[in-house]
Amino acid sequence: MPYNSLVLSITTFIYGLAGVLYIFAWIFRKPVAGRLATWVTIIAFVANTFGILLRWVESYQLHSGYGYAPLSNLYESLVFFGWTIGAIYLWVEYRYQNKTIGAFAVPLAFLAMAYASLSPDKSIQPLIPALQSNWLIAHVITCFLGYAAFAVAFAVSIMYLIKSGDEKRTGTHAGLRMPAATVLDDITHKMVMFGFLFLTVGIITGAVWAKQAWTRYWSWDPKETWSLITWFIYAALLHFRMMRGWRGKRIAVISIIGFIAVLFTYFGVNFLLSGLHSYA
Repeated sequence: MPYNSLVLSITTFIYGLAGVLYIFAWIFRKPVAGRLATWVTIIAFVANTFGILLRWVESYQLHSGYGYAPLSNLYESLVFFGWTIGAIYLWVEYRYQNKTIGAFAVPLAFLAMAYASLSPDKSIQPLIPALQSNWLIAHVITCFLGYAAFAVAFAVSIMYLIKSGDEKRTGTHAGLRMPAATVLDDITHKMVMFGFLFLTVGIITGAVWAKQAWTRYWSWDPKETWSLITWFIYAALLHFRMMRGWRGKRIAVISIIGFIAVLFTYFGVNFLLSGLHSYA
């Protein structure tokens, strides 16, 4: 097994341990477990970073000095997805000083890494001509920053639905030690704004890359079409919030629907619909 695959496999288990610790801390209200979970998540993120960099270095060693950023296939993109979720979650925890969110967000990083580990071929292969572009790097990085923000927004939206139901039953904000529903609503909004910005840039850089690779900016390829559908869902969420004042449950539901569209854009298109992005 290549060193990078070994490091990334270990990283998967570290994210899994962090997720278990966050869930344990949330359910049993153990602050020590929460603090430990944070440090384990930081270790997982550092290991994730090291694994990506190691794969990048190994690509140069294996192909006579010609290497590439490891962002070109499903395995590599899943590893990067896990990394971006870890990065954004750690920022959210630092910003809001609440570890309960980790019980919902960190398992998503674990699932991304775990699914990557199921890939039958983790070897480093030479890139096809269409992928030999710096625009690919810009496109993937911006799209996955957007996807990761939407993933965290999805996790927080699930929390909102649980919390709002708990507050309705008890009439208090204590409940399950989550942030108040208004705080969760605010986090969802900010994560969606962040994700929407980067998804927009990702679609634009993807169009430039498509022009370079396939001589046209837009071809209504299934992944392009579903990326646009996803963009419209989140655009509608921001429109309803800013122009009609929507808050709370309706925003949480649209956020969840939007992330389902993200997952279909990412996975469903690859497996169910053929197109120019089938290699991804």
